[in-house]
Amino acid sequence: MRRRSRLCCVKSAIAVFALLTIILFTSKWIAGPDFTNPDFYRSQNLVNLPQFAAQVFNRHPKKFEFDPNDLKDWHDEEAYQKALARKGLGEQGQPAELVNPDKEKERTMFRANGYNAMLSDQISLNRSVPDIRNPGCIHKKYLSKLPQVSIVIPFYDEHWSPLLRSCFAILNRTPPELLKEIILVDDASTKEFLGEKLEKYVSQYVPKTRIVRLPERSGLIVARLAGAKVATADILIFFDSHVEPNYNWLPPLIDPIARNPRACVCPFIDVIAYNTFEYRSQDEGARGAFDWRFYYKRLPLLKEDLEDKTKPFRSPIMAGGLFAIGRDFFWELGGYDEGLDIWGGEQYELSFKIWMCGGEMLDAPCSRVGHIYRGPGGHLSNPRTNDFLHKNYKRVAEVWMDEYKEYLYMREPNRYAKLDAGDLTKQKALREKLQCKSFKWFMEEIAFDLPKKYPPIEPPDYASGAIRSDTSNNLCIDTLNVGHRQEVGLYPCASDLVYPQSNQYWALSWHKDLRLKMKADCLDVSESYRNAPVVLYECHLQGGNQLWQYDVENKWLVHGSGKSCLEADLKNHKVYVNRCDPANLKMKWSFGHVNRTALAELKINKHQVSEEEGL
Repeated sequence: MRRRSRLCCVKSAIAVFALLTIILFTSKWIAGPDFTNPDFYRSQNLVNLPQFAAQVFNRHPKKFEFDPNDLKDWHDEEAYQKALARKGLGEQGQPAELVNPDKEKERTMFRANGYNAMLSDQISLNRSVPDIRNPGCIHKKYLSKLPQVSIVIPFYDEHWSPLLRSCFAILNRTPPELLKEIILVDDASTKEFLGEKLEKYVSQYVPKTRIVRLPERSGLIVARLAGAKVATADILIFFDSHVEPNYNWLPPLIDPIARNPRACVCPFIDVIAYNTFEYRSQDEGARGAFDWRFYYKRLPLLKEDLEDKTKPFRSPIMAGGLFAIGRDFFWELGGYDEGLDIWGGEQYELSFKIWMCGGEMLDAPCSRVGHIYRGPGGHLSNPRTNDFLHKNYKRVAEVWMDEYKEYLYMREPNRYAKLDAGDLTKQKALREKLQCKSFKWFMEEIAFDLPKKYPPIEPPDYASGAIRSDTSNNLCIDTLNVGHRQEVGLYPCASDLVYPQSNQYWALSWHKDLRLKMKADCLDVSESYRNAPVVLYECHLQGGNQLWQYDVENKWLVHGSGKSCLEADLKNHKVYVNRCDPANLKMKWSFGHVNRTALAELKINKHQVSEEEGL
């Protein structure tokens, strides 16, 4: 009897325990993970965040409530006027320089960061910037009811002052009721001051800001996903770790998302000079694009885009570093492909998904954000030894580009043929599930003018290979491994003049520019004075500073309008542009290969244009 009673008690206890376990498990499943608990993220395998996200956020984007007639001027006029009155080093975004600096220390800090970090440390963390918006933006109103934002800023070994200046610029120029949080994601930085010192400083002086730390170096893509995972606001904004938003930057960026939760919006990206920290405009707008090596390019604005220069316009491709997107929409698209590693290709993948899967992408002219484009040095260490970049490209192409992927592959057939893109099952299933359109639709409806600027099958180069000075003892034009806006020069020629190494492999392309064959950099001359320097600059396809012709008879490389020619300074191993002179033998150059047929056609076309202009 006692044995039977004990057995009943044991069975009852087991039943109760099982019931409690089921209730506990079910309640957790219903409630979902606690996204606000940092311990949860420390326990997760961050590499699989996109897969986890796809399971958790498997729902349609939230629709925001708004009255299209209820508009508001979001400017903080008092703060705006105080900022415009500030004076000091670098204030109003003026170019700055140090007085009697320790030059060696300055150079060392510059090489470590790719910008003048020593100068940055002397500029206020709360510095003002120039209001370079279109005048129409100043009086423009936006929805009075806008959703809150979480701003995700990944960083790796960023210098102290630009990182903190990014945070203070956001806090100073963002309506506090719209800013829910700033999430700094540390991609396993090695600099000591980015550890405990940063934690203490942020906790004391940088409100609404917290730090998420990755356990190992994982790259930009995983870092962004880690930040997006912990974000709690309805809209995600991704920034780089060296930015300075301009006045009233946020409302024009998120107003289109409040109206259409499947919109992704990018700000105009202004330039913060890496040497002087001058804040200036990059341009007044262009549409994002790509060439068939997956270099980011830009297309001119359309006629309708120019009718109202304060209105957001459609753009095929994002630059990738700075953009806003609804949190639900981001996760409906699967975030980023979990197989993309470190950086590269993610902006194309997300852009294609947005357009092909029912969204739209806009650039907002009234939202401007300054960004430091690094100069020489400052290249971040790479934790990988494999070719992750082209593997990323191949993953994007295999999933999203359909038959157009072959145009990418034909640029570097040997490289792509050897690469294994990895398992694409989940990405292809996502495309099928969302019933996304074809890449042909994207090219015809969204990027319809891209093939005019960047044809899938390019016309042949007019000339290519090494460019050798005819009067030298075998000296060729060489990049000298310089960065943008740095002068190129002369260096002993490669043994193979037709197919030289990348530093000397130039092409006089059908765009009529002199470009590096393996990169998107061109020879640029910004001035037409005597001994004008020749620098390396990103190719822009707009002629002007980058317009070149080759005169086969005189062996001249003719710049611009036709009055200036490239000249070799053999003593100093430099090149300049001076007025063309038939008696100057140092203006004679030979290419490794010359396409005389193409050059002959170019002369015919030039003659025809001259006759038409004469009419």
